[in-house]
Amino acid sequence: MHPALRRVPGLRVEDPRLAQQAMGLRFPAPVGLAAGFDKSARAVPAWGALGFGFAEIGTVTALPQGGNPRPRLFRLPADEALVNRLGFNNAGAERVAERLARRRRGEPGWDVPIGVNIGKSRATPAVSAPQDYARSAEALWPYADYLVVNVSSPNTPGLRDLQEVGALGAILAAVAAVAPRPLLVKIAPDLAPDDVDAVVDLALERGLAGVVVSNTTVAREGLRSPARLAAEAGGLSGRPLRGPSTALVRRVAARAAGRLTVVGVGGVFTADDAWEKLAAGASLVQVYTGFVYGGPRTAWRINRGLLERMEREGVRFIAEVVGREAASSR
Repeated sequence: MHPALRRVPGLRVEDPRLAQQAMGLRFPAPVGLAAGFDKSARAVPAWGALGFGFAEIGTVTALPQGGNPRPRLFRLPADEALVNRLGFNNAGAERVAERLARRRRGEPGWDVPIGVNIGKSRATPAVSAPQDYARSAEALWPYADYLVVNVSSPNTPGLRDLQEVGALGAILAAVAAVAPRPLLVKIAPDLAPDDVDAVVDLALERGLAGVVVSNTTVAREGLRSPARLAAEAGGLSGRPLRGPSTALVRRVAARAAGRLTVVGVGGVFTADDAWEKLAAGASLVQVYTGFVYGGPRTAWRINRGLLERMEREGVRFIAEVVGREAASSR
């Protein structure tokens, strides 16, 4: 085993071969925690200690909100999947900003990049969405390493309509005007191919840092779980999303042609799952459902597995894996 591969307290795998440079930031490992887990920044120091190379807080809205009625989160064990209709339950931008203000960069547990994912408040009409997003961004940007505009959750009425380039362009302009941080947009796996291309083109036109690919899906094809679970309203995540999200990573990466950072999320449970998304063109990957099913050692196992596969395949640094699939097909 390579001498740099070692386990350190807190389940971190410290190895310079895993480090990734993206969006002007250094990520000590390419595996991050996806938005949706720590919605109100209650556990930020834990994520780096558990081996995640970065974490995305939120989704945070300008106004505090309780989310949808319970029950609103369902396990589908037969599919290693979740259905959620949480509805952006969070403490609101001002309270989350107060919590993040306690961050001391460089201290143990706080020393990985922290992104903040922002969404529209349910009470805000769509016509006022740009101002709503900007209000969140203005409160949060001083404490975030990057921001993600979420217009792709299926659990806020009308939110996915904001992926249309006219509406999305107005939101991105409003956020960029108040938040001097790398800005990304998170898209749904259910977008039509032409709409995906239009969002990527808009991101390039507006000078965004990247695209997060992808949110949960409203599709339910091929599930093995009982119909009563599969029929629950909300977004589906986990194993069934692996293939569709990787295909979308591939499309976005090809369209962006190296000009955007692609963050791949959806169905990442193992090192091979992460490798697949990196090879398809993602520079970073995120885990949510895999963490729910895999427990606290999830990031550690994936990072160890990536290093072991790198050794087997003669890869020196994880950055060499990014886009490997496209390069090998030329």
